[in-house]
Amino acid sequence: MPMFDFPLEQLQVYCPPRDEPADFDQFWAGTLAEARQHPLNARFERVDVGLAMLDTYDVTYNGYGGQPIKGWFIVPRGATAPLPCVVEFIGYGGGRGHLFDWLFWANLGYAHFVMDTRGQGSAWRNGDTPDPEGSDTAYPGFMTRGVLNPNTYYYRRVFTDAARAVEAARSHASVDAMRIALTGGSQGGGITLAAAALDGNVSAALPDVPFLCHYRTAVELVDTHPYGEIALFLKTHRDKVDRVFKTLSYFDGLNFAARAQCPAQFSVGLMDTICPPRTVYAAYNHYAGSKEMLIWQFNNHEGGGTYQWVEKARFLKQLWG
Repeated sequence: MPMFDFPLEQLQVYCPPRDEPADFDQFWAGTLAEARQHPLNARFERVDVGLAMLDTYDVTYNGYGGQPIKGWFIVPRGATAPLPCVVEFIGYGGGRGHLFDWLFWANLGYAHFVMDTRGQGSAWRNGDTPDPEGSDTAYPGFMTRGVLNPNTYYYRRVFTDAARAVEAARSHASVDAMRIALTGGSQGGGITLAAAALDGNVSAALPDVPFLCHYRTAVELVDTHPYGEIALFLKTHRDKVDRVFKTLSYFDGLNFAARAQCPAQFSVGLMDTICPPRTVYAAYNHYAGSKEMLIWQFNNHEGGGTYQWVEKARFLKQLWG
């Protein structure tokens, strides 16, 4: 795939106007206040899968609507002092999978909290959290579930689950509440931006090739899924274009990026046909905190792969020591 987006020099200064509803902050403050009416009730149940150097836990906590959300929690065995913690969000279609999928951060000496994504976990890694909420008619997938109203849109529930995941991680005695970083790739990167803004007290955000940013431009620029789900929905629902993009403006990573203050490390693949480079740079250039961008010039949506993990470890080591 050749480079198809703006030249790098143009991407680096690309900072389009944000489509932000006037009641954006009110909407999210009300959503979180509603969720917090339900007890967090974070439960960490020890499970032994034979890992000699790590302590592993099956997590359940209450997210949006007080509904149970699953996760994993992993810490170095024998750790006595509160540890920095990495809270991780998963890419589109994947679930929390098996504990053996999540050994990187704990082996660097950090606590690691993995949030299962409600309703997902059948496309490439299994999940264990259903989404009990219904919606209006939708194109198959998650991008258009409840998309005719921000109150019913699928990502209202997911982003609320993510904010509550940070609270659940913070509640564990092994976690240093002042040193929590958020990360994830693609969908997980978009969730990272939302959770960083909604929580407001995390110490770092590391969104890789983030999805869920600059929706309308993404939908008009590429026909690949998941953004393609929106285009196909609108191909049928011709009279609902403005209504759909109005809903999506409450969930756009650009609007969350403009509110996030913690240090951030982004990444972009300049041949990315899933999350086009200009959508990533739009979020990056609106990001309110200090930031760096890792550029993978000849990569598609896989981004930096293992090279990116090395850079993440470097970033947090510099931040936390």
